[in-house]
Amino acid sequence: MKQLLSLSLAIALIGLFSFTNHPGHGYKIGDTATDFSLLNVDGKMKSLANYKDVKGYIVTFTCNHCPYAVMYEDRLIDLHNKYASKGYPVVAINPNDPEAQPKDSYVAMQERAKEKGFTFDYLFDDGQKVYPQYGATKTPHVFLLDADRVVKYIGAIDDSARDAEAVEVKYLEDAIAALEMGKNPDPAETKAIGCSIKTVK
Repeated sequence: MKQLLSLSLAIALIGLFSFTNHPGHGYKIGDTATDFSLLNVDGKMKSLANYKDVKGYIVTFTCNHCPYAVMYEDRLIDLHNKYASKGYPVVAINPNDPEAQPKDSYVAMQERAKEKGFTFDYLFDDGQKVYPQYGATKTPHVFLLDADRVVKYIGAIDDSARDAEAVEVKYLEDAIAALEMGKNPDPAETKAIGCSIKTVK
């Protein structure tokens, strides 16, 4: 009986270790993302299906409070302004639980969107149901989908999380350029740099 209990405990600990050290069990390159319906800061529900005549989607998990996310706000605005008209809108999603981080509440999202003049939709992952599907672990964390919602690129927007002026490689823009040429992005994955997604334990 003791051996059985010890074995059960060992299996449970291995499972816990695996989960805590490998949180990204979501979409991989080539997977097709499931659509969602989330509340936008304008008070309306929004799905990927609502976007018409798209070539793809720049799905970005971000938030209000994270310093890294804040440093990318202007870059996200620029990306949307540059690529939405070309068929690649930015779709920003706040994955954080406001009970764990009050600065990421829906009302705070509305205030931040108005303050910064977000030109893109900023959606609230109420109940934290969407970000685990994607396997997002950071804010910001980007998933570039094609028109059929197939995941083509996962990771960072560029190679300079702290300083926009120091960017040398624009991973996301390079990935979009590859899609425009009918090619697969290379690299298709990079490491997302940012704050961990906040949940209530």
